[in-house]
Amino acid sequence: MTVDYAAHDPSSSASPSGSSGKKGKARARDEAQSWIQPPGRKLCRRHQRMADKGTNLLLQRTLDSLPITERETVSNIWASFSSSSHPRRALILQGMLTMCCQSELTLLSNQLSLVNRLDPFTLFPRELSLKILCYVDATSLTRAAQVSRLWNNLADDDVLWKSMCEQHIEKMCFKCGWGLPLLQRKAGKSGRSSPIGAGTSTSVSNQKRRAEMDGPVPGDGIRADAHHPVKRARYDPPTKSDDQAAPSISPATALRLRPLARIPASSPLLQHQQPPSRSFTPDPSDALTASSSTSCPLSRSRLTLTRPWKDVYSERLMIARNWRLGRATVTALKGHTDGVMCLEFNEKLMHPSFPILITASYDCTVRVWNMETGVEVRRLLGHTMAVRALQFDECKLVTASMDRTLRLWNWRTGQCIRTLEGHSAGVVCLAFDSNVLVSGSVDKTVKVWNFRTGDCFTLRGHLDWVNAVQIWDSTAVGSSVGVVGQPTLDPGKMVFSASDDGTIKLWDLMSRSCVRQFCGHVGQVQSIQLVLVDDSQDEPILEDEPMGSSSSDGGETLAHSIISSGHPSGRTPILVSGSLDNTIRVWDVESGKRIKTLFGHIEGVWAVACNNLRLVTGSHDKTIKIWNREGGKCTATLVGHRGAVTCLAVGDDKIVSGSDDGDVRIWNFGAPSGQIIDHPSPAAYS
Repeated sequence: MTVDYAAHDPSSSASPSGSSGKKGKARARDEAQSWIQPPGRKLCRRHQRMADKGTNLLLQRTLDSLPITERETVSNIWASFSSSSHPRRALILQGMLTMCCQSELTLLSNQLSLVNRLDPFTLFPRELSLKILCYVDATSLTRAAQVSRLWNNLADDDVLWKSMCEQHIEKMCFKCGWGLPLLQRKAGKSGRSSPIGAGTSTSVSNQKRRAEMDGPVPGDGIRADAHHPVKRARYDPPTKSDDQAAPSISPATALRLRPLARIPASSPLLQHQQPPSRSFTPDPSDALTASSSTSCPLSRSRLTLTRPWKDVYSERLMIARNWRLGRATVTALKGHTDGVMCLEFNEKLMHPSFPILITASYDCTVRVWNMETGVEVRRLLGHTMAVRALQFDECKLVTASMDRTLRLWNWRTGQCIRTLEGHSAGVVCLAFDSNVLVSGSVDKTVKVWNFRTGDCFTLRGHLDWVNAVQIWDSTAVGSSVGVVGQPTLDPGKMVFSASDDGTIKLWDLMSRSCVRQFCGHVGQVQSIQLVLVDDSQDEPILEDEPMGSSSSDGGETLAHSIISSGHPSGRTPILVSGSLDNTIRVWDVESGKRIKTLFGHIEGVWAVACNNLRLVTGSHDKTIKIWNREGGKCTATLVGHRGAVTCLAVGDDKIVSGSDDGDVRIWNFGAPSGQIIDHPSPAAYS
């Protein structure tokens, strides 16, 4: 294309003849206005946006500042370009580009980068904009809120953050891999409560046994290593004298006993109740009983309070970050005079008004703590040897001891309701639900106590101590107690048991037979935990595992029909086990195969606890490790105990751990400050 540059030179163009000052100025303004906004033409979105921003007015002021001759020339060029067709405009622009120097091209490039910016949210309806932002992660969403006021208004929309919470809370997001804790509050809102850390009632045993079970009298504050069996080298803390027993329960206090809601009054297990044995009541005005008579949840005003979903997300995001970084405030509860063997806590009880933690120890005592203040509110005495396992709910506590007995307590008053005898050696572990109580013992057996009939039967198959048991309702079919014609055991009721023989067995209680055996650990299996995960979060199965599982004779068909049918809730059962071979293994229950093996502890693993988001383990190396359950990566290591970590319970924002050093530590990830708060036993002040 040949261009006549002289013809386009503004200096060579003559001034229009017959143009005076005012007349030429008015005509130039009219021509500019006709180019900027031709009459009768509908503006496109870009020109409308320019008009809204005042771009045309600024351009007109610049044009008015030029001499009349130049103003007319520019106006003619603009008018000619505006009246041209699109092909002619393209030709004019191409010719102008060939005449531009580098400085003009730079100016053009800078202007085009600004002109081509388009805010889509100014064009879309609000609903469509929110739908687009639903696919953005939280970090990008907070950055988008800084773009403009419009974006800030969209990014702070409550519906958007509610969707973000539903995508992340108590589940692992498949997009970003993040998960946030649930942070369930008091049961006054839900009506029911379930213990946090269930399955943590058993934890410890190791190096082989000492003398048979002749133990000291509890409460004397003196350890007698030669009088009770020990399975490991235990830490020897300084001895402390226990509190003296307070007066027995008053009639007024006894009237405030709550009924055992989960066990019928006609159950043979609760008949012939024995009087309290060495019970301890610190104060008649004890908060555990007094608050029940002075407070009534139904009488309180129920005011519905809401807050923005963005605040809900931010609160849980802070806690999730603290979990990954291992930042926690540590509260140490001191009082036990020997190693703590088991513990469990519950933050969702209707009564009392504070969260409850119950611990048990080799000092033969069971202690009830206020988790908020760290104060010991009750001490239960009655076992004559080490208490190895416990589990509690709203109304009852069950403990297992090396004195070969299990005891049912009203933990609110300290009254021992029933003593169960049947094992020929110390009882190491237990688990119960509304139907059955299961216990494992040093005598290598698992006993099942039926709450409905009072019967007890024994499962035999392990070759060594049974260290952990857990109940699994494989069909999730619940039934109420006391219905006429009801079976003695709920269909699909199964039990896992772990033993010092290195195996984990799955028992069907209806047939009283072992239907599956998990083999692979090369050391004693000390703790197990069952978790139900969403199908979308299923772990890959290692098909080439050479020692995955085996089924007992005659049980393969039954196991396939019951287990492989899948869980009705659409969630896949996953079993986690810890062993003295220093490893943690994750098993697929339906196939019986190993999913993964976690390495990290340098000594044996005593306790495992997990939820939907993470796995926590305690070891003989005195550390607690937090793992990403899906990826199998250790995200944090907690150090502080002076002895082996023997038991664990995990909640949404905290870990509670017990150790051989006699301390109980609460690791709170909700308010990190890095400080350690010690709460000594009331005996320290006497």
